[in-house]
Amino acid sequence: MLKHLILPVALLGATAAQADEGQWQPHQLLQLKGELKRVGIAIPAEKLADLAKHPMSAIVSLGGCSASFVSDAGLVVTNHHCGYGAIQRNSTAEHNYITDGFLAKTRAEELPGGPNTLVYVTDKVENVSARVLKGLDNKMSGIERHEAVERSIKALIAECETDKMYRCSVPSFHRGLEYYRIRQMMIRDVRLVYAPSDKIGNYGGDVDNYEWPRHTGDYSFLRAYVGKDGRPADPSPDNVPYKSKDFLVVSAAGLKNGDPVLLAGYPGRTSRYKLPSEIRYARDSAYPAKVAELQADLDVIAASTQGSAADAVRYASVAKGLHNVMKKTRGLLDGFARKDIAAVKDVQDAEFRAWYAKQPRAPQALLAELDAVIAADIALSNEEFGWSVATNSDLLKSARTVYRLALENGKPDAERESGFQQRDLTFIKARLNRLEQSYVGAVDRARFGAGLQRYAKLAPAMHVQGLDALLPAADAVPALYQSSQLGDTARRLGWVGQDAAAIAAAPDAFLQLAVKLHGVAMSLEERRKEVDGQLERVIPQYMQAVIGWKESQGKPVYPDANSTLRVTYGTVAPYSPRDGISKGPFTTVEGIVEKHTGKEPFVAPAALIEAVKAKRYGLFKDPVLGTVPVNFLTSADTTGGNSGSAVMNGHGELIGLNFDSTYESITKDWYFDRDITRAIHLDIRYMLWVMKEVDHADNLLKEMSIKYPKK
Repeated sequence: MLKHLILPVALLGATAAQADEGQWQPHQLLQLKGELKRVGIAIPAEKLADLAKHPMSAIVSLGGCSASFVSDAGLVVTNHHCGYGAIQRNSTAEHNYITDGFLAKTRAEELPGGPNTLVYVTDKVENVSARVLKGLDNKMSGIERHEAVERSIKALIAECETDKMYRCSVPSFHRGLEYYRIRQMMIRDVRLVYAPSDKIGNYGGDVDNYEWPRHTGDYSFLRAYVGKDGRPADPSPDNVPYKSKDFLVVSAAGLKNGDPVLLAGYPGRTSRYKLPSEIRYARDSAYPAKVAELQADLDVIAASTQGSAADAVRYASVAKGLHNVMKKTRGLLDGFARKDIAAVKDVQDAEFRAWYAKQPRAPQALLAELDAVIAADIALSNEEFGWSVATNSDLLKSARTVYRLALENGKPDAERESGFQQRDLTFIKARLNRLEQSYVGAVDRARFGAGLQRYAKLAPAMHVQGLDALLPAADAVPALYQSSQLGDTARRLGWVGQDAAAIAAAPDAFLQLAVKLHGVAMSLEERRKEVDGQLERVIPQYMQAVIGWKESQGKPVYPDANSTLRVTYGTVAPYSPRDGISKGPFTTVEGIVEKHTGKEPFVAPAALIEAVKAKRYGLFKDPVLGTVPVNFLTSADTTGGNSGSAVMNGHGELIGLNFDSTYESITKDWYFDRDITRAIHLDIRYMLWVMKEVDHADNLLKEMSIKYPKK
């Protein structure tokens, strides 16, 4: 009904972008040739749009982080915090690679990354919107519509995965207006090659997280292995390094203020097109509740692991992830307080609705329907938050997983819920196995008991329908753990593949609790499908109208981030966070020494401090700064998931790794403010300098193709 309002979706992005805003699908770059040329990107847009050509063929996903190949032998560079799971997995109190760092001098010394460390190589993207949306009827209920879409998606995935070397997905773009099928080669034998000490890789810790100036060497190296036939294979000593078709040349020439950058990776989620009511819900309710919950959970973990180095190592990755989410969420709240984004969106929304009212063929009932489905979504989100607080136990999650898997196994594979099909079995086992490295019974017991106490105090709107009467009392939690064997990895995995009746009859306390809670969980899930189905009916119509409105103003149109491959660009740039303060775009190794106190998190390795004081800068000395740069700022448009993204110069050479944003930039997930939005990157010269002068990773320096500056 809205097709007369806008340009065809295939032409989205044809208008000139403003500032450096935009997380573009590669194919959209063909319409941005002028912008790329303006910024100073010399690579033809045709090459950037082609996933089979350099440099895009070297960009990979780690399933939550981004990375890139830097040799033809499957060597992958990413952030230290992206390799943290593999580092922590191989660490013990006696051999703590988190604090000591790790370097494999030979390939035989490389360590297994574990079943959750994967490399995804995207090789094909195709628009399948017509097939997903075919046959949908506005008379359908929300759940009928949602399940029809899911059936189409599962069929498209099954068709794509006939060759088992590929993992396929069909994410939506523009909140359900378009669907693309994405094919990725999934490499599942990935090994840890090198990671500096966290005194380098996480220098400044949570204190400096999202802050500028920053002095963090946030990098690590992995290697992808495949079978001798070149196809992905289960981990085996017989596997060989993956022969990556393309890899990035590393440039030690560096950058200066104003230079262009091109950034490619897999940004997670943004909310640029959400309504003012959704912003206010996040600002006034969802985020404050999230911050309180995260802090409470972190306090329990800290108290429960205190005095035990082994327990602290086991929960290091969990705590690090929670701290990162906490800092970002607090940054969002501070950003909302600093600039009333909801008020900005109010103005935009009023302008849009006025424009929309003048469109002769536009169904005017749409906006009222939109407001209603958003309200329903918010109400259900409150209950879903309550569920997460009440069920904060790894053993309970494991029990629920094996029981749900058993129930789904009783159906034909195509009719099983997404996430519980045969294709998902490896991932389910990996999640259950992961507790081997990140579970302590006493800690999980404390988290669950405290979560139940917090749930009891939540507002009534956050209590899940039918749940309260089924939950154990907090003082009954210790007995549950005493009557469960799911803490043992072999027993936990042993329930995979068992039938539902056997699980329901098991004397294990957590399996019994999972069975008891299943009906409420399914009710919550079905209500979510109903709401999502209504959102999938209304939101795409709204988005199509918004696109038409934005196109009429010549404004950029790109989809919200959804963990798919995107390209952004910008320039090295300083910024002013507030009146009278200007922050430059580079930090240097001298700043590390200045911050060094000898107390966490500002403890720099002695070898690094000595090298700085001796001014052993070599080829990595910046001619303008007179020293080695550590981190730098650009105006590139990034978000979570872009961690580890390749930052390239105008010729496609690797000159940095994205790892963070400034604190003032965190609200860019909702609103891009070109004056203060800055991404923080590791300068590749610092990485190379540490590898040479501190960690002596000469074998890797030799393996990479490095372009050094002319003398």
